[in-house]
Amino acid sequence: MGNDRSQALKQIREEVQNLKESPLYQERVNNQTLPVIGEGSHNAQLMFVGEAPGRNEAKTGRPFCGSAGKILDDLLASIGVKREAVYITNIVKDRPPSNRDPLPEEIAIYGPFLDRQIDIIKPLIIVTLGRFSMSYIMKKSGLEDSIKPISQLHGQILEGSSLNSPIKVVVMYHPAAAIYNPKIKEVLQKDFQILSSLIK
Repeated sequence: MGNDRSQALKQIREEVQNLKESPLYQERVNNQTLPVIGEGSHNAQLMFVGEAPGRNEAKTGRPFCGSAGKILDDLLASIGVKREAVYITNIVKDRPPSNRDPLPEEIAIYGPFLDRQIDIIKPLIIVTLGRFSMSYIMKKSGLEDSIKPISQLHGQILEGSSLNSPIKVVVMYHPAAAIYNPKIKEVLQKDFQILSSLIK
């Protein structure tokens, strides 16, 4: 089973690498950067979904490896979870120019790859990081009517469904928002304690 999952995820990697119809493909080629598919356990119960790779991520091909990644690592450590035990990815797999917000057409072209990753890994809990991720995952999990600003939803456990299986969605601020804002960092630390109760 693990091998099947690895093979299916490898297939996604190859498809994204050759995604010439993506509006971000040429940008990647011009800058000689890498797509960022995702990393972590292929049997993870806990999946983190961000928005799109930044500069460091596009250089290395790894999600959340810059300043925001350091905050995410610290948050995981605070609840005793190793990064290797979870799966971390983004909706958009290539870096938008100058780290701008992903555009609707970019989310539309990369979203199906995320859907497949969720289908392959079958996490029990998806943690959305940032508003684009929140909106996308809530719509996909049958929670569209519950969408509100992150300031109202963060840290709550929402009961949704993915491919007719129950799935818990936990909305959080993006760790990048905590880089210059200690208040958001405190909120993230509290919200991670909620995760701790779900996985024990």
